[in-house]
Amino acid sequence: QVQLVESGGGLVQAGDSLRLSCAASMRTFTSYHMGWFRQAPGKEREFIAAISRSGGSTYYADSVKGRFTISKDNAKNTVSLQMNRLEPEDTAVYFCAARWAPSSIWTPMRSGEYDYWGQGTQVTVSS
Repeated sequence: QVQLVESGGGLVQAGDSLRLSCAASMRTFTSYHMGWFRQAPGKEREFIAAISRSGGSTYYADSVKGRFTISKDNAKNTVSLQMNRLEPEDTAVYFCAARWAPSSIWTPMRSGEYDYWGQGTQVTVSS
């Protein structure tokens, strides 16, 4: 049973930074691409960032490009999302997701292509 556990969310002010972490339980973490998505109240889940299994390729939504950085530590089975210059529009529940890499061609921004999801962590940015 694969488990993904997010942490690091909280209440911050606009302009502040937060670092989210996702701890993964699978032993073959190096075989998984990882992604971060978020969902605000009344909105659909949206892609934020993704990283390839090796960490060599990263992908970002335009709304966070230049502010957020995704990283993957294969030795620690974790993926992180450094969020800088937070805005009230970043308020949402943030989810970590994992995709088994060898299965097929991967489209990072499609939520349906991920195999496992965490429970999410709340990020609230006040103005």
